[in-house]
Amino acid sequence: MTRSEQRTLKVERLGRVEYAAGLEIQRQTEASVLTGAQPDTLLLLEHPHTLTLGRRAADGGIIAPDEVLQARGVTVFETNRGGKVTYHGLGQIVGYPIINLSPDREDVHRYVRDLEEVLIRTMNDFGIDASRINGLTGVHTSRGKVAAIGVHIARWITTHGFALNVNTDLSYFNLIVACEGEPVTSMKELLGREVEMKAVEDRIIERFADVFEMEFDGGRVSTGSGSDRVAIEQRIQMGDL
Repeated sequence: MTRSEQRTLKVERLGRVEYAAGLEIQRQTEASVLTGAQPDTLLLLEHPHTLTLGRRAADGGIIAPDEVLQARGVTVFETNRGGKVTYHGLGQIVGYPIINLSPDREDVHRYVRDLEEVLIRTMNDFGIDASRINGLTGVHTSRGKVAAIGVHIARWITTHGFALNVNTDLSYFNLIVACEGEPVTSMKELLGREVEMKAVEDRIIERFADVFEMEFDGGRVSTGSGSDRVAIEQRIQMGDL
């Protein structure tokens, strides 16, 4: 692909966003990308403690009783992404690529493998040896799964995406049957220190642009303010969205 053929990647760093607000942001962005009103977009954010149920989620995926979830401030959402049950929470970077795979990337399996490649390269940038496991999705290390992937694609526009454990409290994964029973880990656990979230986001952005052959213009990175996020969440509560 020549430079003139490369797409532009818009990146929005939204900070901490309630899960319902994140769904609405994805919906609005998806509509804009579909019509061409907005370029391919990568949303990077962090959710409060949330369990999400994918299309393959089965009864018994959440093993903690409701009172435990309430005591730990965990909410539960059903979603249209692929996969089973997963956890989102503090210290985790969630990436929602809203991109148009048409016409040159109309291959679901390739898309998932490309997301894995983005995260594998990001882990390598921090000295972490990460890889794929045949038959499974996500990014894995010798000490467990460090990133989960669950996507939805409609009219070749992607939504949902990946969750990378950076400084995540891994005890929340004990509330669910996670990752086919595979152990989970985090960058903090693997490196023995806390990792700056922004530094990881920076590498994800660069690696995403590399793998998806997009032209990343640093000037197109926008950072959502706290007031912007509150406004979105208030509008959801009032029924305006």
